[in-house]
Amino acid sequence: MTPPPAAAARLDSAELPLPEKKSVARNAPARADRPFKGIALILASTIFLGTSDVTAKYLSATLPSIEITWIRFLTFALIMSPAMLPGSPLFALQTARPGLQLMRGAALLASSLFFISGLRFLPIAEASATGFVSPLFVTALSIIFLGEKVGLRRWIATGVGLVGVIIILRPGSGAFHPAAFFPIVSALAWACTLVMTRMLSGSERAITTMTYSSIAGVAILTALVPFVWVTPSWHDILFGILIGVASTAGQWIVVLAFRYGDASVLAPFSYTQLLWVSILGFLIFGELPDGWTVTGAAFIVASGLYTAHRERVRTSRLPIEAEPSPNA
Repeated sequence: MTPPPAAAARLDSAELPLPEKKSVARNAPARADRPFKGIALILASTIFLGTSDVTAKYLSATLPSIEITWIRFLTFALIMSPAMLPGSPLFALQTARPGLQLMRGAALLASSLFFISGLRFLPIAEASATGFVSPLFVTALSIIFLGEKVGLRRWIATGVGLVGVIIILRPGSGAFHPAAFFPIVSALAWACTLVMTRMLSGSERAITTMTYSSIAGVAILTALVPFVWVTPSWHDILFGILIGVASTAGQWIVVLAFRYGDASVLAPFSYTQLLWVSILGFLIFGELPDGWTVTGAAFIVASGLYTAHRERVRTSRLPIEAEPSPNA
């Protein structure tokens, strides 16, 4: 049984139950329903994640995407290193599902790599708006891997989101760039990451999931980076570390946010990241999103908001024990 969000949120601090308490352990604890705290944390996370994306675009002018992503994941792994050391109070490599953990790490890596690759060629507002189609992919993947049922209205919302993507990309026009597919592939990989996170969240601690993600990312990228290596300057290294710190902080804050509210409540506020990247994109790169990007983003956001609303309606009709854990 998948526990409610509060149950998954307490995995970091929960002690193993004694044998005589097994019957008690089956009962999920009450939800930590503090949506305003969750919303505040989501808003804070968008600042960190937006900063990471803008810095990655800036660095893409001098370093290959694989190398930027490698520095990001190396920083991520260094931050998580206390959880890799046996004997450390933070040791978190115990897992019953190492294969799924490593697959999730590979999906997270793919999401980062394809998005950074797109930033090299696309305005950051356009890439970010396109990347927000991940809830549409989650809808489809949840049917296959989580056995969820999706009604007609959610499929219509998914179609509206796809219309938004088409408006932004404008295939067949002179404004279309083949690199526009990179954020879409990134969104698909991120959707896979979220689905696997939900599969893991009932039995795995958040720190364990993040640690395995850092290990998988560093291992794969260390094998790839020699083929594209460009010696970075100290300036490049410092910005690369900033990307790693900001993205890790943003991801961790998201995990904390979902301890205090449902995904259906918090998801709409994640769209404020579009505002931050648009502002920073204008200040740093002189990029202003055109009318097509704004219109397409409006379709995508409207689709995401309605999908979140339908999810909230669906979960409100279920017993608390049956609510999915959105610890993504």
